[in-house]
Amino acid sequence: MPRFHNNSPSMGATRAALVAVFAATLASTAAFSGFAPSPLISLRPASRTTAAGRSSAPLAGFSLSPRRSALRQTAPTTMMAGPKPVCVVPTAHDLATGRDPTRVKVFDTTLRDGEQSPGCSMTSEEKMQVAKQLAKLGVDVIEAGFPIASNDDWAAVNNIAQVVGNQENPPIICGLARATKGDIEACAKAIQPAAFPRIHTFIATSDIHMEHKLKKTRDEVLAITEEMVSHAKSFVDDVEFSAEDALRSDWDFLAKVYSVAVKAGATTLNVPDTVGYTTPAEFKALVEYLREHIEGVEGVTISVHGHNDLGMAVSNFLSAVEGGARQVEVTINGIGERAGNAALEEVVMGLFVRKNYYNEKLGRPADSEKELTNINKKEIHRSSKLVTALTGMPVQPNKAIVGANAFAHESGIHQDGMLKNKLTYEIVDASTIGLDNNDGIVLGKHSGRAAFRSRLDEMSIDLTDDELNKAFVRFKELADKKKEITNMDIESIVNDEAQDTTLDRFKLKHVQVQCGDKSIATATVTLMDTKEDVEVTDAATGTGPVDAAFQAVNRLCGLSGAGQACADQVKLMEYSVTSVTAGIDALGEVTVRLMDVKSGRVYYGRSSETDVVVASTAAYVHALNRLLVQRQDLQPKLHPQMAMAAKAV
Repeated sequence: MPRFHNNSPSMGATRAALVAVFAATLASTAAFSGFAPSPLISLRPASRTTAAGRSSAPLAGFSLSPRRSALRQTAPTTMMAGPKPVCVVPTAHDLATGRDPTRVKVFDTTLRDGEQSPGCSMTSEEKMQVAKQLAKLGVDVIEAGFPIASNDDWAAVNNIAQVVGNQENPPIICGLARATKGDIEACAKAIQPAAFPRIHTFIATSDIHMEHKLKKTRDEVLAITEEMVSHAKSFVDDVEFSAEDALRSDWDFLAKVYSVAVKAGATTLNVPDTVGYTTPAEFKALVEYLREHIEGVEGVTISVHGHNDLGMAVSNFLSAVEGGARQVEVTINGIGERAGNAALEEVVMGLFVRKNYYNEKLGRPADSEKELTNINKKEIHRSSKLVTALTGMPVQPNKAIVGANAFAHESGIHQDGMLKNKLTYEIVDASTIGLDNNDGIVLGKHSGRAAFRSRLDEMSIDLTDDELNKAFVRFKELADKKKEITNMDIESIVNDEAQDTTLDRFKLKHVQVQCGDKSIATATVTLMDTKEDVEVTDAATGTGPVDAAFQAVNRLCGLSGAGQACADQVKLMEYSVTSVTAGIDALGEVTVRLMDVKSGRVYYGRSSETDVVVASTAAYVHALNRLLVQRQDLQPKLHPQMAMAAKAV
């Protein structure tokens, strides 16, 4: 009988035949058991897998790849029964608000993870405005903040819990807490006033986090999970548990941690892609694996959280939903740390537009008309504009759903098709997200308060009588400068008035500039210092009219010295001007970002006027006021001579 060497062609053919037989056997086993292997499974030289899930020296023959496949984690020789059913048991919140328990729940973390984006910090009053809008949008859960982070954050969460958490058809109000008693207790007190409070606690489970950040062993993490979830459960019925950096964790260990959390009382298990590392197929495979291996998973909701570092966050979420996730953790406009989070508007509209496809994934008839989420899509555009205004984080024009170009067409071929039938080039009607055309009543300088209020009602903008009065005054001022006021102008006016100015020390009263190609730019600025109750004026020169105005403001409210701003205290990081509408009389919208050199925090200011120099100066003053509120150790003072002269008057 002839012998074949390992490197002979005959031996290679034999190995190929064995691989084919093995693959066919695996496929037939999968079909019989109902178990669908992960698409990440590949055939390669085998490795011995230890009990800890790590690979040792290669073995002869072939096996499944040990890296991130579902089968790699199923070390036992017996095949599991497959993923357990998705939990569709209605919660107390579902029953009280009449929400469909089979929907995909929307967990909004704009006020927590979104606000962590550099320069996106908001005051307590601004957070309340966003929370009210999120409730109107129809989100299921509002993660209002991280109560232990600061007294201001605790107060913001507590206020939202009292007001938004007790309105008609309220969302769940959630607070974030590390897996420590102090964090959990502070969170419990902050959210306690809400009708439906939730504690969201977390601990890292990836080897790199446990070794370098936590300095804990796997057994210690399991023990902490059990103790802290139980502690959270002693305060509230609704507890969410997250395994930080889950997508880089060992899947077998991950299932054990989640099983412990379920036994300790967790009602939602969040699977976070903390660093935006995963892919859609991998996320789906992990969710399916967890549904198969977590003890008690059929009685809890699986949630997903993810960042957009590789640009796949939304795709990852939609694949996770296919795998059985029924809660998505998102932010308005996708804001968040680094490259941001999965965008609420993109995930929601993806599920809406492709409803026929996702219906079957959720066990519904393909032609079912039931909504897949509880989101009021008419409020999407309004929510996006509000968050942009309050955070100063602009939306890129070509961003899906809420970008300025999302429903714009310039190509002649496209325009021809649009005129004949919008469906030729638009899969979403702009009105679906609340972006309506500027038709109907034309607003101008002759329009009265009734017409103005009517347009606000059409745009679903709710203002108190005081807010309406302020906005109407701004409207009349703008109408004297423009022939026609558009909806975008009105949104800009309302957003300007929405900024929290209750703590502003300096108020801009007047600005005048002189400039030209043969002259030195000079600006004269008048400020009101509400703390000193004085109104003073100063002038300064600069490289241009805006720079001169900024220098004049620096002289009037210098942070050190004789009225001159000190470069080692405040640094101008960004200055941007955009046009709200088209035309020579367009409203200019200015955003300014200042960095506090001491803390590294960035503060923004925003204003809109037909005069960009006035808007720039007002935005600069507003940013400076926000910085001063946070830096209590800074005591800016007016130029001594000017202050004395003002008081003498």
